[in-house]
Amino acid sequence: MTDEKKAIPSVSVSYARNGSSTKANALGMRPMQERAYERRGEQYLLIKSPPASGKSRALMFIALDKLANQGLKQAIIVVPEKSIGASFHNEPLTSYGFPADWIVAPKWNLCDAPGSDNGGKVNSLGAFLDSEDKVLVCTHATFRFAVDKFGVERFDNRLISVDEFHHVSADPESKLGQHLGAFISRNKVHIIAMTGSYFRGDAVPVLAPQDEAKFEPVTYTYYEQLNGYEYLKQLDIGYFFYSGPYADDILSVLDPNEKTIIHIPSVNSRESTKDKIREVEHIIEALGEWQGIDPATGFQLVKRPDGRVLRIADLVDDDPAKRDKVSAALKDPAQKNNRDHVDIIIALGMAKEGFDWIWCEHALTVGYRSSLTEIVQIIGRATRDAPGKIRARFTNLIAEPDASEEAVTEAVNDTLKAIAASLLMEQVLAPRFNFAPKNPQSGPVEGFDYGEGGYDPSKGNVGFNEQTGQFHIEIRGLAEPKSKEAARICTEDLNEVIAAFVQEKTTIERGLFDEELIPEELTQVRMGKIIKDKYPELDEEDQEAVRQHAIAALNVTQQAKQIAIGGENDTEPKANTALIDGVRKFALSVTELDIDLIDRINPFGEAYAILAKTMNEERLKQVAAAIAAKRTSLTPEEAKELAVRASRFKKERGRLPSIDAQDPWERRMAEGAVAFMRFKKEGRYDG
Repeated sequence: MTDEKKAIPSVSVSYARNGSSTKANALGMRPMQERAYERRGEQYLLIKSPPASGKSRALMFIALDKLANQGLKQAIIVVPEKSIGASFHNEPLTSYGFPADWIVAPKWNLCDAPGSDNGGKVNSLGAFLDSEDKVLVCTHATFRFAVDKFGVERFDNRLISVDEFHHVSADPESKLGQHLGAFISRNKVHIIAMTGSYFRGDAVPVLAPQDEAKFEPVTYTYYEQLNGYEYLKQLDIGYFFYSGPYADDILSVLDPNEKTIIHIPSVNSRESTKDKIREVEHIIEALGEWQGIDPATGFQLVKRPDGRVLRIADLVDDDPAKRDKVSAALKDPAQKNNRDHVDIIIALGMAKEGFDWIWCEHALTVGYRSSLTEIVQIIGRATRDAPGKIRARFTNLIAEPDASEEAVTEAVNDTLKAIAASLLMEQVLAPRFNFAPKNPQSGPVEGFDYGEGGYDPSKGNVGFNEQTGQFHIEIRGLAEPKSKEAARICTEDLNEVIAAFVQEKTTIERGLFDEELIPEELTQVRMGKIIKDKYPELDEEDQEAVRQHAIAALNVTQQAKQIAIGGENDTEPKANTALIDGVRKFALSVTELDIDLIDRINPFGEAYAILAKTMNEERLKQVAAAIAAKRTSLTPEEAKELAVRASRFKKERGRLPSIDAQDPWERRMAEGAVAFMRFKKEGRYDG
């Protein structure tokens, strides 16, 4: 065992720390809350905003206005678990300048009430509906049972606010999703949906497209949130592979001097030893010499070799008395601002959503998490602002796949999913991209800094607005969205599109391990299919515009990451090099930034480069061989999409793509068109 730290490939994003996201206006609202409040008249509102940005308070402001000025009878706040109900306790908003206080009568905060969700709490909700009181808080489960019992009609003329909205699903098996669909269809309630991440790990949409289109989105990005902090200025994310029991390798990535939350793997996962108690003991033994338990808090006391005593909170122990004592100590409001209260928290299913420990500097997660949303939530534990906290990081510790194992398929899948999650997080943390086609009429946009020399009309430009955390990037040949919905998707939903793309198993397998890959097969064909499936209501031109914007966002971020990390032998980000600089450097490194060039970049190229640096070379070859062994020839669906691209090629060039062309993408389109005709002749298509 050694305390020597290994280099962890990661992307590092630096922030300006301008303090704006923590400053309140005359009504006591921070910027995100003010932005949401401006949309308070909307019947259906979707607030997409990171952890710690103040979504609970934003809801209070809007709900009070709806009750006082918009004719609604009551507000029902629905949260995923009881502990989050505390976020909606009374708040003296008038003391900050707002005209009313947020008050929830104790009997109507059902998260604090004893009993089961499907018992007295349902009857209490029914009593509330018959009362003159204004606000009730309950769990998703209580709400589901209540709608089953009372029917959607009983909730007419009320506000329903669903916190952690990503728990909802359009899947017919999702009761909450079906209930919300019924409320929207009846059109007699107002709905506010709030989430830190509007995507799910299972790639099932949160809402049906026709329902989602009715929601007015309010987006506040991670970049805006962190850029406006007072202290935290750098966030690193990365993954690290290990072999053997993870506890043997944990000090390679765990710095005992950092305030850390360790999430150990689920007992059902490949990484688990199946003995979670022993795993915790092993981590404690690796950290130092056990000194006993603090009688006041239940924290484990562990003496480091340098004499310092670590205070470790164990939330894994199943003994209710022990765990409740530790949990209560962590929530003690008197200790909220005491940095020395606890040093390390070890958890399994706890300390994720709604868990507030502002001092956390490192979120260390062992094993892949099946939900991208869960990863966003875990990272959110480390992105609170706190005095003296300059840097935060998220590390995913993953078991290195061994192609000789029986479980090789599962191991490879976990690795691919972890890489997909990392790619998406890089996208979530980056500034927002506003892409525009470069043409003779193009000009600078007010508020954007175009770098040394300013805006140049003779070339494509990259402007950045540090205050809003947005880029203005000109791309030659870029298709513009025509419809309002396509424009909204390009502005608001690119991360959701990218999430669907990077989660598609075949796409990421080929992007990482197919040496013969023609990038356009992913950037045009696979991304094109995802857009068609996700947004069937858009016409072909708008689908292509969304595709181009999504692949541009992904590839620009990946190329910027390469520049930010540095040369081939670098695995650590250069100090204080922000992703922003990388975006500008990438755009300036090419003669002309055009959509054809962007389509010719493999979106997974940089992820593979990092994988090659961190994984054992022999293992990497074995994994590549295992994936290559199951590669299939062109499917009828892929052939059809290639034939569509071939038809578009003919319109643009006046000729069909040639099977003998020098350009590999042209050859691939020609092969696809031929295969399409063959499949059609064989009757492989419906209709």
